[in-house]
Amino acid sequence: MAEAIKITTPLTDEQVEKLRVGDSVLITGVIYTGRDAAHKRLVELLAEGKPLPFDVKGQLIYYVGPSPARPGMPIGSAGPTTSYRMDPYAPALIRQGLKGMIGKGEMGAEVAQALQAHKAVYFAAVGGAAALIAKSILKSEVVAYEDLGAEAIQRLEVKNFPAIVAQDCHGGNIYREGRAKYEVK
Repeated sequence: MAEAIKITTPLTDEQVEKLRVGDSVLITGVIYTGRDAAHKRLVELLAEGKPLPFDVKGQLIYYVGPSPARPGMPIGSAGPTTSYRMDPYAPALIRQGLKGMIGKGEMGAEVAQALQAHKAVYFAAVGGAAALIAKSILKSEVVAYEDLGAEAIQRLEVKNFPAIVAQDCHGGNIYREGRAKYEVK
């Protein structure tokens, strides 16, 4: 098994181009959280020509709704949520400079096209490992949409956040390639 690639946010085109489907990565730096309701609001702001509540250029958005933090901890369990629900919104954010997303499950064709056109990447986090993933989160603060509760946009400082490249900017797709590898012909 290959050693995990260490990457630091914000990501550049050059960093994204080096990543290939199946690469294990350890992410350090800042990532943002967001789910359906927050994404809907972000895309509505873009449609109205208004600024986003944070600069998405070079950033990653983690599709997560963390549980409340225990006393003395920055966050509760923080496992990935199903990504395809963000399919209608992700391409618009990628066009604004977002360099990637983290979630679970395959993202759609329009997202895959946006990843290739704008040099972005989609990472899969391991479902069922929410408590383990939370250990890589050092700090958490709400930056927008506090009224959404667990679905508010949070700025997370992470160190060695584990993920796998699931869809890359070269058209690679771990879900399709993995399935094809083991299909009985």
